[in-house]
Amino acid sequence: MTLNLDRTQQENMNASRSFPTGFLFGAATAAYQIEGAAFEDGRTASIWDAFARVPGAVINADNGDVACDHYHRYRDDVALMKELGLDTYRFSTSWSRVRPDGGALNPKGVDFYERLVDELLGAGIIPWLTLYHWDLPQAIEDRGGWTLRETADRFTEYALDMHDALGDRVHHWTTLNEPWCSSFLSYTAGIHAPGRFDIGDGMLAAHHLLLGHGQTVAALRERDSSLSLGITLNLTVAEPADPADAADVDAARRIDGQFNRWFLDPIFRAAYPGDIVADIEKVDAAAVERWRDAVRPGDETIIAQPLDALGVNYYHGEFVGGRPDPNPPTPGDAPTDRKTGSPWPAGHDIYWHERGLPRTSMHWEVQPAGLTQLLERVWTEYAQPVGTILYVTENGAAYDDELVEVDGEKSVPDAERTEFLRVHLGAILDAQEAGVDVRGYFYWSLLDNFEWAWGYEKRFGIVHVDYHTQERTLKDSAKEYRRVIADRAIDVPAPADAARTAVPR
Repeated sequence: MTLNLDRTQQENMNASRSFPTGFLFGAATAAYQIEGAAFEDGRTASIWDAFARVPGAVINADNGDVACDHYHRYRDDVALMKELGLDTYRFSTSWSRVRPDGGALNPKGVDFYERLVDELLGAGIIPWLTLYHWDLPQAIEDRGGWTLRETADRFTEYALDMHDALGDRVHHWTTLNEPWCSSFLSYTAGIHAPGRFDIGDGMLAAHHLLLGHGQTVAALRERDSSLSLGITLNLTVAEPADPADAADVDAARRIDGQFNRWFLDPIFRAAYPGDIVADIEKVDAAAVERWRDAVRPGDETIIAQPLDALGVNYYHGEFVGGRPDPNPPTPGDAPTDRKTGSPWPAGHDIYWHERGLPRTSMHWEVQPAGLTQLLERVWTEYAQPVGTILYVTENGAAYDDELVEVDGEKSVPDAERTEFLRVHLGAILDAQEAGVDVRGYFYWSLLDNFEWAWGYEKRFGIVHVDYHTQERTLKDSAKEYRRVIADRAIDVPAPADAARTAVPR
């Protein structure tokens, strides 16, 4: 068949959109999800080692004991990164490996990260270090975990240990990854480790996480003013099912307040959102009283340290109403056997609605326009006024991949993930064209890995991992990302494709 295309159609098919000079293309991982070697070289149990052994907490009773065996295979994994052309690699250090049980420094644990950083630098890849990606030493949790103020102090001590070891080679430092998950999802909903069910515990955990963040930024800044310091938040766009319905608008306000503003406001405005405090107080006044007692004078000033960078993690939006949808979407939480609760302290009369967008295998909506909208909002309301740069530090999708082999060549044809990657990179370009200073993108994740309560059921990687042999195979999405990085541009879709990937606003 011969296609007869006019000049405009040919230009549309062949056009591309370029990224600015200096824009960083990267990928991200987390220590517990990929390292393995759970009890080697002095490492002791984290809360995730313990939680994964609670009956019914993780699908198939999976755990991170071996994971992707990155601890032993990091050189090969860095070689893969170099093959992809990554500018930068975002990884986390394991508190349980560096200071087992939260105690004395473990030289063997520190040595692993020194070797990893040296390998990255030797490959021309910028190391981007995250100090906390949810793997609190279990011994600290046994003493009270993030509900205790002393844990913030212990976190700062651990952070300074890492700076002692790596400060001469690592420029980009992130304190926390997604504190909403390590507080409300973990201490209130019981969905993630340590699996507690208490509104007050979640509020205390959130405050002490942020306090530890602020203390650490101040301490690192005092050590070396040239460092780029920041935090990574998972953020969303909460939209009412009916903008003319007061109940729907209020539901969206409360999701935005509990998910976004509970962290953005103290970090950038030195104050928690008063409307959400009032909402939670109506549900659990005792929890709010405990939290008020924990927030000492000056804490919010400590939390609101000036930041060089804010990491934005975006996966999907929230489409909610004040009344149930007759045909509600399938929830995205792992269907574990262990009972779990709600991470929303003021979540009463909030219901998720279906709006007909494509969904990933996690049942998450694919909404690239939401990323543009989110970046514009965070830039305008929070980052720009104080001179903080934005990076998209996580964005990715799980699909039901199939490893195929033809004539001895293995491949993973993941067209949906490839499209997901392209349209979200396009959403970043849209935000840049609107004036947002966003300077990098990290795909989540480099490797298929342990997906928390989902165990090994869901694959987010652009690199397929055979968990039995530990063989790595580049998926088609990885090959496309390699091309994008080499060209520093994405293809503009033809008109038919543009219509297919458009998202209602």
